[in-house]
Amino acid sequence: MLKIKNVNLMACCLVALFSFHSAVNAQMSTFKDGTAISGFGKSAPVPSHSLPENSKFTVAFDVASTGGEGVVNRKFDSLARFINMHVAAGVKKENIDLALVVHGNAVFDLLNDVSYQEKYDTPNPNKPLLKALLENNVRVILCGQSAASKAVDSGHLVEGVEIQLSAMTAHALLQQEGYTVNPF
Repeated sequence: MLKIKNVNLMACCLVALFSFHSAVNAQMSTFKDGTAISGFGKSAPVPSHSLPENSKFTVAFDVASTGGEGVVNRKFDSLARFINMHVAAGVKKENIDLALVVHGNAVFDLLNDVSYQEKYDTPNPNKPLLKALLENNVRVILCGQSAASKAVDSGHLVEGVEIQLSAMTAHALLQQEGYTVNPF
């Protein structure tokens, strides 16, 4: 534990910490709910930026880590943010094609409520987000190899989740369909 002997130094540190916290809170208040997927995918407007008319996005997102027990997976929420911020920037929703490729421990974030409840003793907090993504034509693809290693089958999943031979296979096929991989 850090011991601060100088009271003035400690006061300055506290003021700096409070100022930083206030600045972060002020910045986060600019992040708003989107119109395409409400309740998820908050984004901040960037008024000085414009996108070419008729921009088209065909993007795959790769997620291997879980959001944690009882927590919405931030990586899943990134797809809602992508849709919301681009629609807000003037991109037509029909010009946005996204795929979510899930593998590793993130497989558990795709469980339906019954299976999630059995594992974690709480309903899956990701289910409303996944349903919203699926309703917005996002493909949610589970790695079959990860599913097999975690003893998860299609009956354990939120309705609408696809299972592919592997995440590698899913990305190879998506790339052939013109999807780029989002590095975030």
